[in-house]
Amino acid sequence: MAMPSKLKNLNLFNDANSYLGVVKSVTLPPLGRKMEAYRGGGMNGPVKADMGFSDDGIQFEWKTGGLDLIALKQFGAVNASGIALRFTGAFQQDDTEEVSAVEVVMRGRHETIEMGDAQPGEDTEHSITTTCTYYKLIVDNEEIIEIDLLNFIEIVNGVDMLAKQRKALGI
Repeated sequence: MAMPSKLKNLNLFNDANSYLGVVKSVTLPPLGRKMEAYRGGGMNGPVKADMGFSDDGIQFEWKTGGLDLIALKQFGAVNASGIALRFTGAFQQDDTEEVSAVEVVMRGRHETIEMGDAQPGEDTEHSITTTCTYYKLIVDNEEIIEIDLLNFIEIVNGVDMLAKQRKALGI
């Protein structure tokens, strides 16, 4: 019987600034598809057609302790890909002691920055939601998923999912 790989530690980089000791938690972006049910004549039930990414796009949620001036100074960024974030995580299997390096590279801009409660002598944190235009998942130096919404790129396990559509569009 094998044990699953569990996150043992993490770090976050914001425009190359390490948040070691500052980042409290992250919620990595859920990858969601917009699916539309279609049932035509001769079909015994609907089949969902893949219409691309969900309406929420790619959302990254993260929390920092204390006052995060880096993120605050980035608020209102005009460039949709103007902020570079990189999550790094060490996932370890407790039966084999093997550690996998997981990295998620993202670009986008902050949609919300919640300043949190302020009370003397109590912990403070910022909760930040970053809307991403770019996402890349790398595990042990192997690129698993790359999504570039602005450049019409979606690569999963080495397969360019949009190559035929780009060709059809002449791009």
